[in-house]
Parts: sequence; structure tokens; C-alpha cells
Amino acid sequence: MLGVRVVVVPGAEGAGRARVPGGDLVDVPDLAGWMADLERRHAPRWVLPALDEAYPVLLRAGVRLGRCHDLALVESILLAFEERPGRPRNLAAAWARLHGGTEPDDPPPMARGEQPTLFEADRGTTPVGADAVLAAAEVLADQERRLSATAHPDRLRLLAAAESAGGLAAAEMSHHGLPWRTDVHIGLLADLIGPRPAPGARPAKLAALAEQISTAFGGRPINPDSPPSIVKAFAREGVEVASARAWVLREVEHPAVPPLLEYRELARLWVAHGWSWLDSWVTEGRFRPEYVVGGVVSGRWATRGGAALQLPKALRTAVRADPGWSLVVADASQLEPRVLGALSGDQRFAEVSSTDDLYTSLAADAFDGDRGRAKIAMLSAMYGGTSGEAGPLLSVLRKRFPVAVDYVEHAARAGEDGRVVRSRLGRTSPPPSEAWRERTTATGDEDADRAGRQAARDWGRFTRNFVVQASAADWALTMLATLRRRLAESAPEARIVFFQHDEVMVHCPQEVAETAIAEIGVAAEEASGLVFPGTLVRFPLLAQAVECYADAK
Repeated sequence: MLGVRVVVVPGAEGAGRARVPGGDLVDVPDLAGWMADLERRHAPRWVLPALDEAYPVLLRAGVRLGRCHDLALVESILLAFEERPGRPRNLAAAWARLHGGTEPDDPPPMARGEQPTLFEADRGTTPVGADAVLAAAEVLADQERRLSATAHPDRLRLLAAAESAGGLAAAEMSHHGLPWRTDVHIGLLADLIGPRPAPGARPAKLAALAEQISTAFGGRPINPDSPPSIVKAFAREGVEVASARAWVLREVEHPAVPPLLEYRELARLWVAHGWSWLDSWVTEGRFRPEYVVGGVVSGRWATRGGAALQLPKALRTAVRADPGWSLVVADASQLEPRVLGALSGDQRFAEVSSTDDLYTSLAADAFDGDRGRAKIAMLSAMYGGTSGEAGPLLSVLRKRFPVAVDYVEHAARAGEDGRVVRSRLGRTSPPPSEAWRERTTATGDEDADRAGRQAARDWGRFTRNFVVQASAADWALTMLATLRRRLAESAPEARIVFFQHDEVMVHCPQEVAETAIAEIGVAAEEASGLVFPGTLVRFPLLAQAVECYADAK
């Protein structure tokens, strides 16, 4: 049965229904136990309506799945590819589309802390008038047909498999949690902003800064949390500011600016990762965020609360391995520029990607050794910047690497024309809205047409970056799926506990840390070969074992 698909639909009270090889339908009273036994003996590829609903329950029952096809995640990829984004992706909706029925909306996410210990009977996504397992099998067959009908079916199949593996990894990361020292976190908060204040009060450091700000404005009370109040305070001082944004205030010479900027930074820490955050998100020494696979149109992940993907550097010291364990932290060096080189097939660019620091190599090749200018040029190519020195530097890059630059400029022109673009594996950008199309249609009105051209250029900048960022997400997701598989074989006690765009973290016993480091390197090489077969571009994924996340470089 190795490699055979087993279609499973969870039911109520821990039961479920499955279609096994040969087409037989089986009612299973103890679905978790049955799946654990089949996984251990045959390691099939499980087909489930939605991993984010079913897999957490299985994990709590001690069941780990090796491979899976998530119908909802794959349906979302296909709908975007077919330029039908935003349609419901749940099983009932997918089945209804096949039969001309009404598509039920996707159910809202389960509230945090309310995940059931047993499977729920129905969240409004069970097909009406059909056996749920047969409906799932029918949707699977339809998805396979649609995947095969694309211009590059192997690429889109790889994306579907990697997305499903990402769904498994995301649930496991939430289940195992990121090691978190609450005492260290509380100590950092006390050092930076003072002891925990009474409800409704500011921490001591923020209260002192607020007083300094008011003193700088002549003693008149100012609410530093209110941007309009800040703007008005400056106006009373004869200083006109367009807004209270940090980059605007940095250009202003006034004694209130330094305490304002410091207040802003510390207040952000207090609100986003203060004591309330600890109370809500850290339990039993673990931070357990809720990851949303493919939560961004580019394929990058998002989180549902917890801000796991925006952890401030100041708090990384609270992320510490358990006694006798290590954190293996790996970071892909300059991933997106390397992805552009591999996407475009620019051989000259591949030559400068051979070192760990691409920007230094690029600077030596085309920018007289000036790494800063090389980085500006590269970012301008990927993001469409032309202001200041970006324009001239981009011209230098275009002359030296015309194939790479033309690739993103072609994507920009597609966006300006209202066409979609795709990542390496086939993830598809959303088409512009009808309002955009109306706005960018020439009317003969000079002001309206100027605004329309600007809207077209803005969308072109989006598609320019999409092809690179989404392809980088393809590579990172494939690497994650590969690493997860390899660790299960060579170091099953190791756990992937964090994943962010171009960074991955493994929590493992110290004695297998070197194995984890080696597997990360192999996973990067394997992902490069799968996503960009034959490329000469190097994708270094530098890993190191540390006790504390803050010690990783």
C-alpha cells in the first residue's frame, strides 16, 4: 500500500469514514487509532478535506502522518491558477462546482482554545446529497485532472504536494510549540519598560517618556499614543509635520522627537509582545502560534494572532532550548535575488551567486566593491524602485545582467496590462479588480488618465515582485517539506518548531544537532534541484546549533 491514496473524512465523536485501495468504503469507530495503525504498516498518502481541522486532533491522539493531500489547500491553488480566486475551497464547495450546485462559504477558523479533542460532525462543509467520502474521492480525481491539464503539470503537482506537506508541518509546529522561557521574557520586559503595570496604566518607562514628551512641548499634556495629538502639538510649536510616522519625525529637529521615537518603539513591544501576549500565547514553556499555510497570495505563511512571524529581536533571547537539547537555526542567504537568477537563467548572475554573500560578489562584479550600492540595485530590480540613486544603479545592473532584469520587467509589463503572472511552480497572482481596469482605461481626461497610468505602474510593481517572492516561497516550502521527510527518517526525535519565509528552526537533542544541520543542507540542495532543475545558482542555507535563538547569526 506504500504510496497508495486513502481518502478519509472525519466524523463525530472520534469516528470517521474512509475509502481504502480497491474502492471499498469503511466506517471506522476509532479513526485516530485506525489511521495510526495504517500509517505504521503502510505509510499511505492520506487524502483529507482540510488538514487544519483534522490533523490537530490526530496529533493530540499521538498520530503523526507522513504524507497527505489536503483537498482545501490544493483547491485554493487551482482556483487561483484558473483565475477564480476568492471562491470557497472547502469540500462541499468543490463538489458543488462539479455538479452545478450552490457553493457554501468556507467556515470561519476555530476560535483559539476551542479546538475539539474529537472530530466535529460537520462545520457546514459536508456535501449535501452525497456520501462525503465518495465526494472527496470525486474532488480528488477532478483536482488530478486539472493539475494534469496545465502547461507544466509536474511543477504544479510539486506545489500541491509541498503545500500539503506544509499543512502537516504547520500543525506539528503549533502542536510541539516553540520553546519559550517565560521568566526570561518577563525579565526583559522589566528591564526595557518596567514592572507589569496595573490595568489601564502605562509601564513605568513609558510613563516617564510620556512625561518627557509633555515637558518638551512646554508642559502641556500630550497623548503619545494619539498621532493627531502629536501633529497638533508640533503645530502649536510652529512645526508642520505631515504625520506622526517615525520616518517623518526623524527629519524634525525638536526636543520631543527622541523621547517620542523611543516611546513608539517600546509601546509597540508592550502592546504586541507584553504581559498580555504571554498570558495568551505561552503555556507550559511553549509558544504555540496558529500558522496559516499560504496565508499570503505569494504563498508565504501568515499567522492567526500571536505575531509569530514578527518576533522582535529583543525577545529572541527568551527562545531557548530545553536542557540537553539544541536549537538548530538556518537562514537562506539572500534568497530572493538568488531566486531571480535561477528563474531567469541568467548565466552571468549564476556566477556571482557562488558565495555565501551574494551582494558582496555582485558589488565586486559590477559596483566597484560597494556592497550597499549593489544591494540597492538588486532591490530596485525586484521591487521597481527608481527614485534617488536607484535608477542609475538599476541601469548598471541591467547592462551587466540583462537576462535577469528583463525577467522581472516582463512581469511588470504583464501586470501593467492587467495579466496574471505565475511563480516557478505555478502559484498565480490575483487578477486586478474591475475597478482597476476601469481606472486604467484611457478616457481622454488628462488627470484621470495620469492617475490610471500610475495605477498600472503600481500593479506592475506588484507583479514584478510577485514572480520572485512567490518563487522564493516555492523553494522555501519545498525545502521545508523535504526537511520534514528527511528528519523523520534520520532523526525522528527532532522537531521543526519555526518557519518564516527563508528561515527554519529545529529543536532536537544535542546529540543529533549535527545530523539536523546536515539534513538542512541536503534539504536545500534537494529543493533547488526540484524547483530549479539544472540551475547553476547556489542556494546556501546556513545552519548552526545554539542554545538561544538570539545567539544565531
